[in-house]
Amino acid sequence: MTCGLFAHPRSMMRVPQSRCALLFFLVAGCAHSLRTPPPMEKLAQAPTASADELLQRADAAWAQRADPGQAKAAEDLSLQAARAAPKDPRGYAGAIRAKAFRLGREKDGGARQQLAETAVAVGQQCETSAPDAPLCDYWLAAALGLQARERSATAHDALPHMVELLRRAERADPNVDRGGPARLLSILLLRAPGWPLGPGDPEGALTEAKNAVKAAPDYPPNQLALGEALRKNGQDAEATKAYAEALRLAEGSAEPDAEGWARDARAALH
Repeated sequence: MTCGLFAHPRSMMRVPQSRCALLFFLVAGCAHSLRTPPPMEKLAQAPTASADELLQRADAAWAQRADPGQAKAAEDLSLQAARAAPKDPRGYAGAIRAKAFRLGREKDGGARQQLAETAVAVGQQCETSAPDAPLCDYWLAAALGLQARERSATAHDALPHMVELLRRAERADPNVDRGGPARLLSILLLRAPGWPLGPGDPEGALTEAKNAVKAAPDYPPNQLALGEALRKNGQDAEATKAYAEALRLAEGSAEPDAEGWARDARAALH
């Protein structure tokens, strides 16, 4: 995201890749990626303020997310907001975003898996409460990607769900998370196995990466995704330009993820 998938969810994600991002591979086993989620009362504390106030406090904590305690605070406040206003997708989205960020910095495998699984549960609650919201489609897809990375047996089942959710989100609002639907879909199509095992499609990935850059050309994870797609399609000179642009943008960014974006760009350039 901005794992960056895809995250890169570090985008995203860098879930996000976005080193939030997703790593896809062939899996030996298979498990369901979606299960009946627990009720919101199990996922979130009782609201301590109005939904609008909680969202404002969550955004303030998110802006300070380089402090691990603030990232956790952003998650908790967002979850409270979702419980206070169930039909508002912003609380669910903020909670998954914060979980993805925390997962990217968590070293304990059990804690990472719990963050991924609860992110999926929050995404499912979002879909139930606000079924037409592109925010719900996008962040549930990102959460499924996180879960697939942490529990590879769910990857095969997750892939078609993710493709459907991201295409739907892109049709409804391509600007979610600064071109997030196209960015995440591009990385998925690049890293997933191809037919008949999966939806992998390098040419389609390039189209989606260009769509992400069109939506937000100044967002470094979009340029990183474009560079990866160009290189995968044999366009090395253009890929180098995209990676160089990603580096330039990252070095000029004040976001907490900027150092990681710059590191990814330098690695690709060298």
